[in-house]
Amino acid sequence: PNFDPAARGQTAAMPRDDSRDRSRSKDKKNDKRSRSRSKDKKESRSRSRSPSRERQKKPDDYGVDTMKITDDDAAFILGKGGKTKEKISRVSEAEIELFERDLILEIRGSKMQRRRAKKYAEGVMAQRTGPVSITDDYDDGDLSMLMVPQEAVGFVTGRAGNFLRTIEEEWCTLMFFCEVGGGSRNKEYEKLAIFGSTRARRGAELKVLSAVETKVPGYYEKIKDEVLNRDKGRDESGTWGTDTMTFQDDELSYALGKQGGTRKKLERSSGAIVQYVGHNAFFSGTREQRKRAREYMKWLFDQLEGPVYVEGWEDRDDCTVVDVPSDCIGYVTGARRAALGGIETDWGVLMFFMNRKGEGGKGSGRSEQLIICGPRRERRGAELKIMSSVETKSPGTFTRGIREKTSDERGFDTDRLIFKDDELSYALGKEGSTRKKLEGAAGAILQYVGHCAFIAGTGKERKRCREFVTWLLMQRRGAVTIRDINSREDATEMHIPENCKGWVTGNRGSELRRMEQETGTYMFMALDERGEERLIIFCHDAGSKVSPRGRMAAERLVNEMIQEKLRDDGPRGGGKDSRSPSRRRGRSESRRRSPSRRRSPSRRKNSRSRSRRR
Repeated sequence: PNFDPAARGQTAAMPRDDSRDRSRSKDKKNDKRSRSRSKDKKESRSRSRSPSRERQKKPDDYGVDTMKITDDDAAFILGKGGKTKEKISRVSEAEIELFERDLILEIRGSKMQRRRAKKYAEGVMAQRTGPVSITDDYDDGDLSMLMVPQEAVGFVTGRAGNFLRTIEEEWCTLMFFCEVGGGSRNKEYEKLAIFGSTRARRGAELKVLSAVETKVPGYYEKIKDEVLNRDKGRDESGTWGTDTMTFQDDELSYALGKQGGTRKKLERSSGAIVQYVGHNAFFSGTREQRKRAREYMKWLFDQLEGPVYVEGWEDRDDCTVVDVPSDCIGYVTGARRAALGGIETDWGVLMFFMNRKGEGGKGSGRSEQLIICGPRRERRGAELKIMSSVETKSPGTFTRGIREKTSDERGFDTDRLIFKDDELSYALGKEGSTRKKLEGAAGAILQYVGHCAFIAGTGKERKRCREFVTWLLMQRRGAVTIRDINSREDATEMHIPENCKGWVTGNRGSELRRMEQETGTYMFMALDERGEERLIIFCHDAGSKVSPRGRMAAERLVNEMIQEKLRDDGPRGGGKDSRSPSRRRGRSESRRRSPSRRRSPSRRKNSRSRSRRR
């Protein structure tokens, strides 16, 4: 089948229609179109509200296109769990709704977003009946074509297409093998079409090329010029390009690192795409990104020869230096560099201790300089983690005489809060779980250095994180009152039926904590201005209909629990617990009563009589 939106399916451009309300609060009985192929669920009887969903700014040429599709096409477009539809939406940056009953695909976005989404949908549907046929002029600046040797096609595709799907997920691309110009396939090669942004396509292409080179050594040399010159200068800075470096056998394993850890570290810290094809290292990105990647690689190999010192680090905008006391260096580094390597992995930075030649090794002075290389936000996160570790080993190093601070800066900056002794452990949580929860939901960096909480991020992120910490500490003293969330962009409000509140929260909030951990949110019951209790889900990420993270995911989990409770109570209206014994045993440990509470009245009576006899 030809990959041509004009020829396949009926499309119709429609003006923007704001009268169609897509919010969850609208009565679903009036909506004749079903947006998914999942099984219908009962109404949860909970009311939810998320003010931020309708606030996204839309482009000037925003509009709506519709496509009439078949029932079989709808299954292909949706994919398992709606993942294919979500992938098309991510890559094209358009909003996509599938109305199953009417077999209509609705696409919303700018003119280019709609065009790309239709094109990707056509490609996905065309795969159902055979190889996709496209023409070379079918490029909207979002297509890369890579010739793959026939003997490597199966290796690149993976079992049931899993390897290609993994690359698509990693780089936010859409990929499939195709025929070019409608001709028959070349027996020696197959064309792999890669759709996405310039950076995403390049990352996916080099990943595929690395796999091909493993299967067919020497293939890269045949297409070297085409690969190196692809998309040259095609970015906002006009400096996009690719640099290469050749390694020897022993150098390659060092540059790769355990399970590719060193390569990933260099890639994230420099901002460039770093990939190894055979013995060649590729650095793709802007001129500045490629320069940083080459420098970081050089410093990495220089460490094999002896001490490394970065001259002029004070004037660089990609470096931060922390003075680490000599008696803390081993603690910060960890056995075989495990602790330092863990921080590098968590934050995507490059770190090493600097020494000038002839100054001696670690511990020769009162302190040593640890340099952190990478983007500003990631450097700050790693720096605060190092400070926290040093403060644990040597209290007062960074907190002696420190005061609270609230910055007025709208951009990136750091605030400080001082905890009391009993507040710190509560705000930290078991193994730091509470701190990580607040940090993730706020979208800020939250780190505790001694008794001081450092909050780094933009003005909005810092303010949100401070509020979360304040509300957390208020919960120790009783109910928290949050009068109105209508002005907030990070909250979803849910009114829980009275008979479901205990079920949703769980024993000592255990079910809320479980849902928080799964979705990366912060949620608790709070009073409104009328003193009525409702559940509020906080997170900077609104989420999506299929994403397992964000407020929408947490809302789905809460609704599922409410429906489960209402089903279990059934028409009896519910006693203390209307579930069957087998269902009760199937619940989590947090749902089980303690042994002392589970004893029957008769057993308690017998125990009293025995004690009297004694």
